[in-house]
Amino acid sequence: MKTWYSQSLGDGILAFEPKEELRAQFEPLFAATGKPTEMAVFTRHELEGRLQCEVIAYFSPAAAPLAQAVGARPCDRPTTTDLDLLAGDPACWAALFSPEP
Repeated sequence: MKTWYSQSLGDGILAFEPKEELRAQFEPLFAATGKPTEMAVFTRHELEGRLQCEVIAYFSPAAAPLAQAVGARPCDRPTTTDLDLLAGDPACWAALFSPEP
C-alpha cells in the first residue's frame, strides 16, 4: 500500500484561503506530471468531539511531493464518507477508492 498524507487546514470557517493556496500549489505540479488520475487532494470537515469543525486535507500517494512540501504527515487512506475532491481529475475516485482485488 502506498502512503497517504494528511494536513490540518484549520477551522472550517477559516479554511477557505488555505484550501485555495493548496489548489494553486497543486495545479502546476499536476500539469507538470501529465495530470495523472491517481494524483489528487481531498478535504473533509471533521468534528471529532470538538465544538468547531476542522478541515483536513488528504493527499493521495501520487501527491506526496506536495504533501511533503506543506508538512503533511503520513496517514491511512481516508474513507470516502463526506470527502470532497479539492484538486485533481474527477476520475481519481475510481482509481483511488475502488476495491483492491
